[in-house]
Amino acid sequence: MIALHTNSLHKYGLNRIFEFAKTAGYDGIEIGVDKNNFDTQNAEYIKKLSDEFNLPVLALHSPVNGTAQSVEHVVDMAVYLKCPVVVITPPKLLDFKFTNWLKKKTPALRKKKNIHIALLNAPGKTVLGFLPDRAMNSISDMQKFGMAALDTSSAASKKWGNLMSVYGHLKKLIVHVHLSNINKHKEYSLPNEGVLPLESFLKKLKDSNYKGAISIRVRTTELSAGDDEKVVAKLKKVKEFVDEYYK
Repeated sequence: MIALHTNSLHKYGLNRIFEFAKTAGYDGIEIGVDKNNFDTQNAEYIKKLSDEFNLPVLALHSPVNGTAQSVEHVVDMAVYLKCPVVVITPPKLLDFKFTNWLKKKTPALRKKKNIHIALLNAPGKTVLGFLPDRAMNSISDMQKFGMAALDTSSAASKKWGNLMSVYGHLKKLIVHVHLSNINKHKEYSLPNEGVLPLESFLKKLKDSNYKGAISIRVRTTELSAGDDEKVVAKLKKVKEFVDEYYK
């Protein structure tokens, strides 16, 4: 299942993003839940769009720098939408309260709500040049968390190293994928344009019988936002690229 992450076209309304995804032949949508965008927090409205365009919500991406309350809200949204996966960005390094909550409460929440709650590998940014920007953002942390959402651009950052090596460590835990490339040193480029070995990565996913969704998450400028014809054309090219190596 190939999804379009709404953050890839965040300057458009949700209805337009659903329309683009449908026109380009995508299988579903990943909603980036944003504290500053009320539509992304409204499960009833999202369901209306999902039904109208006949596109399922394949994942919900919890707000960046979230809280226990925001995660619980997104999980409840997922239950209502019959969405299988909630993706969580690791907490900021000094957010001890949220970090401890995720470690202690996530297993019970998964079981109670019957939802996959997956930890995303965030970019390897540092504070003061040596302190990690985020907690719970290493391969061992993701292994302990028990479910992973693999972001290909982040996996290829200096902190994480080689994409295929990261995949090898996490492949049994991966329930969701954010797909993008690195082109001219810029992360979140179009998957079909860049230096990462995404062809091999997609073949590995196929050979390992991966069951989750592949969500296209790129910078808005990569899709020529503002020119609707170009947006659709680029989305179709990305879908064709993924299908060639994965479908």
